Formats: sequence, C-alpha cells, structure tokens
Amino acid sequence: MYQIKEAKFNKSAAKVEHCPQDDLPEIAFIGRSNVGKSSLLNMLTGVKNLAKTSSTPGKTQLINHFLIDNKWHLVDLPGYGYAKVPVSEKTKWEKMTWDYLLQRTNLLYVFVLLDIRLSPQKKDLEFIQKLGENGVPLKLVFTKADKVKTMEGQKNITDFMGSLSETWQILPEYFISSAERKTGKTEILGLIEEIIFPNY
Repeated sequence: MYQIKEAKFNKSAAKVEHCPQDDLPEIAFIGRSNVGKSSLLNMLTGVKNLAKTSSTPGKTQLINHFLIDNKWHLVDLPGYGYAKVPVSEKTKWEKMTWDYLLQRTNLLYVFVLLDIRLSPQKKDLEFIQKLGENGVPLKLVFTKADKVKTMEGQKNITDFMGSLSETWQILPEYFISSAERKTGKTEILGLIEEIIFPNY
C-alpha cells in the first residue's frame, strides 16, 4: 500500500510559466470553494497543516506545488465558484487555472472534488465538461462523506453521474472520501501510485 513519506511546500506561482522548471510528474486537485480540498490534501499526505484550511472560501489563490517524496508534485489549484473577492480577481484566477490545466505538460491527472452532500451543481458539471472537451485526464472525488447519510450521499452521486452521462460516453472513475475518517485515502493513493509509478 502506497504511503507518502515526505511532503513539503515547494513553490507558489501566479502564472503557469512560473511553475517549477523540472520534469517531475504532477497530480492536481481542484474543486468548488469550500469543498474540503485542504482537509483532503492534509489527510492524503499525513501532514496536518500542509494545505491551509479555512472557513472562508477562496483561500487558495495561487498554483501551489508540494514536493512529494522528492519524486512528484501534488498541485493545489484555486477553487472555482463562490469566493469573497472582486470579479476581476476571480477572472484572473480562472485564467491562471485554465492556463495550467491546458498547458502544463507535467500534469498527468486532475482530481476534481465534489461535495457529496449536494445535488448536481451546474458549475461542477460545466467545469468537468470543459476538462473532458480539452482531453484533460480526470478522476472525481466526492468529499465530506461523514457529513451525510449513506443513502442520501449515494443518491447525489447517482444523480451527478447521471447528469454527466448525458454528454459523456465513458464516465470518469470516482472515489468517496472523508478527511475526518480517512475514507478513500488508500484508494486514492493507490491510483496515484499507478499513475506515477506505472512500471513498479
């Protein structure tokens, strides 16, 4: 079972061209503001305050690279959707994020985080649709599983995948996670191991 031994902050960038100049593979994480991204990243790496958690949406405002075991980068991207910032600022984040997603050759996969407590959200569907149309490889992670009844969570997942199936022939793989209970950690890290170290 793959375990992260060392995770440390490497660099923040406001533009894709300012990202680390190396050939290390990258796995990126993104989701709507307040989806629980920081908590998930801290759970996966086992480092309590690696990514700063906040009750205020929009805390991540740059492309943040974390060096994992000196072998690959975990990339924390700004959330999309609601955040208490001017529209001009949000537009800037959006451009920075899409420049990274579409231009960064080191990027192997994007994990899109979705709040399991919610019915399908237009912003999430639109974001995933755009990734698909641009051929960006992605997986889905339904977060906050400890905060919803199992049946309700499963219904929201079924509804979401049903909405996606209207435009997707092959649906992306998804994981269910809870940072609180460490649910999904083994499965997500197992997949990352397959992506990063395919020949091991």
